[in-house]
Amino acid sequence: MAGSDTTVEAVAPPDTVKILIAGGFGVGKTTMVGSVSEIAPLRTEEPLTTAGLGIDDLDGIEQKRATTVALDFGRITISRELVLYLFGTPGQQRFWFMWNDLAIGALGAVVLVDVRRPESSFAAIDFFERRDIPFVVGVNGFHGEHPYPAEDIRDALALPEHVRVLLCDARERESCRDVLIALIDQLIADARQAS
Repeated sequence: MAGSDTTVEAVAPPDTVKILIAGGFGVGKTTMVGSVSEIAPLRTEEPLTTAGLGIDDLDGIEQKRATTVALDFGRITISRELVLYLFGTPGQQRFWFMWNDLAIGALGAVVLVDVRRPESSFAAIDFFERRDIPFVVGVNGFHGEHPYPAEDIRDALALPEHVRVLLCDARERESCRDVLIALIDQLIADARQAS
């Protein structure tokens, strides 16, 4: 058409940031991804079966009926320029071989801890420390309870001072958002320090 402006403004695709949500079996990784994702999360949950008897430690999580067998995936759009992709790792030891592949390209991680079973998160902490992947610790308060202050949990997990420890509730969007913000703040501080 004569006189009409048909110019289409090119919009650059957003930068993406890959974040892992990790921790032991039954600490709330699937719940966290689901509560904070803006899309219906991709879940690879399967029912627990008798095949896991004697392999999966259900001590303290006897009500658990399903488990992640590959990953959980969610997304958060921060702005037109930035999108977070969340990848929840499987927690059972027999699926840990997938963590190396899931960690490729990850800028940081959230390690969820269940204070009733803190030892279930030692492997995740070790994984990120050995690979020099920045992480924060989210202490998931089951039933909304936080019996220990963050500093006591830091001491129990022998975490260095630069690793943030935050009390959270994986069921609550705002609580999960605050943990992710703490991680992003850490990544920004690390980038500034490196430049």
